[in-house]
Amino acid sequence: MVFKKMIKTTSPKAMVIRINLFFLSFFLILYSILLLCPSASDHQIRCSLSECHHKMENGIMKMKSTMEKPNNTNSTRRELIKTEKPSFLSGTGSGMRIGMVNMDDEDVSEWEAHGQVFPVSFDKVSNLLEWNNLFPEWIDEEEEIDGPMCPEIPMPDYDKYDYMDMIVAKLPCEIPKEGWNRDVFRLQVHLVTAGLAARRGRRDWEGKMKVVMLSKCMPMVEMFRCDELVRREGEWWYYRPEMRKLEQKVTLPAGSCNLAMPLWGKGINQVYDASKIKTITTKTTAKREAYATVLHSSESYVCGAITLAQTLLQTRTRRDLLLLLDTSISEPTRHALSRAGWTLRFIKRIRNPKAQKNSYNEYNYSKFRLWQLTDYDKIIFIDSDVVVLRNLDILFNFPQMSATGNDGSLFNSGIMVIEPSNCTFRMLMHRRKEIISYNGGDQGFLNEVFVWWHRLPRRVNFLKNFWSNSSSEATVKNQMFGSDPPKLYSIHYLGLKPWLCYRDYDCNWDIPDQRVYASDVAHARWWRVHDAMDEGLQGFCRLSERRKNELEWDRKRARKMGLEGYHWRINITDSRKFI
Repeated sequence: MVFKKMIKTTSPKAMVIRINLFFLSFFLILYSILLLCPSASDHQIRCSLSECHHKMENGIMKMKSTMEKPNNTNSTRRELIKTEKPSFLSGTGSGMRIGMVNMDDEDVSEWEAHGQVFPVSFDKVSNLLEWNNLFPEWIDEEEEIDGPMCPEIPMPDYDKYDYMDMIVAKLPCEIPKEGWNRDVFRLQVHLVTAGLAARRGRRDWEGKMKVVMLSKCMPMVEMFRCDELVRREGEWWYYRPEMRKLEQKVTLPAGSCNLAMPLWGKGINQVYDASKIKTITTKTTAKREAYATVLHSSESYVCGAITLAQTLLQTRTRRDLLLLLDTSISEPTRHALSRAGWTLRFIKRIRNPKAQKNSYNEYNYSKFRLWQLTDYDKIIFIDSDVVVLRNLDILFNFPQMSATGNDGSLFNSGIMVIEPSNCTFRMLMHRRKEIISYNGGDQGFLNEVFVWWHRLPRRVNFLKNFWSNSSSEATVKNQMFGSDPPKLYSIHYLGLKPWLCYRDYDCNWDIPDQRVYASDVAHARWWRVHDAMDEGLQGFCRLSERRKNELEWDRKRARKMGLEGYHWRINITDSRKFI
């Protein structure tokens, strides 16, 4: 009765207040228990530099500000690496503004004796971005779908920084890990360094500036040329790059995922407007630029070299035509090559140390001699199994290494823009035994040296092949091979060469594993060039008796196998005289 009376006499408002007090007391007790007895699964909580981090010690959580300087510095920050600065720094000046790239884990306090030191911030590229994303095998050059696109590589906000007298960068290097030279983060740091130098570097009277890099790997020769290396000390590399050349390279796409510069607009027949290029090729630079090809070990490509020279001259180029050759080329043949338009340069051939004796690629490293042509600033190398259909002088505006795509992230060395340099030549020679060429030849070797290359349109070096073996591919490519006026800048005759076939049809049709290279339209185009040559030069395109027998043997086998296309039924009318 007493309890019931109390309930009756207690007002509803007082009851609500009592209930609220009860729940408040309950939650205060619960919070105290959780604070003093955290669970084993509790995680550390880390905040920004302006806030705090929580840390477990003896079952009690203590709060410490990250801005404090506790006795044990390892508990709040990682130990900085103290790399001894290079001795050559003493001769580079004082009172400088020094930008630090990727040096966050380095103790740079000693550098403050030479000027003001400040870090350059940028977001690290995503680990999900792979090299093949930047250098794909195929891109939509003709912009038939959406046009080519490149993944983003974060760069600094250059406008935030004043001009700098020196840039110091730490380059990633995972050597000897496979693919270490195709590390996207490594490329990013190079691009940041080069971009910073080009946009915020204080140039001296020679148009150069100071760039110092820390790495156990040699910096990328595609970006920082070995000619520009002033001194090396341990893992320190001191460069004075030419800003004009560096500026051009950093304005190009980050990879070959986009064309370095299209030679036409969206209308594929439209010739590219050369006025869009800042450095226009002029007569004053003609003496320092040349086209070049190489012949060595045999005369099997002499006919191709003669034809190549004739097609280059037909484009009305004013550049020199250089032919590197060894003593295997006979005296009469040399005279014919000179009459065709080549200036002859004799070389000592270079053996591929990994090639078998008497193999086709035994001396194909002779192409390295191109880098010894130092009386020229730029060389456009062209294989002697190429015919040029349109003027290629515009390519002299591109930097080394510029080429068309081949397989995967690799370029085709059949046409490439190079910059002669004795130190680059020495580097290539030094690495002959180290580098393994994926195809056993110079193309595979050069792709391991120049991993960062600039994509030229495939019409510059249009490969004569039909990889998909589809009728639609054949229709499109044959239409381009035969177009007049030409839509292609050149045709690269892969497979059996036209001068080693009967003129009646492409002999690649008679060999099953060569049929991907067969095109009667491209074959006929080559013979049109041949027939326009002087008859004296045509004589160097004759068939040997041995080659004639090989052709007949292939025709018989094709007939026996009943190969499609039935080219083996064609009546041969080739009237060439045989050697």
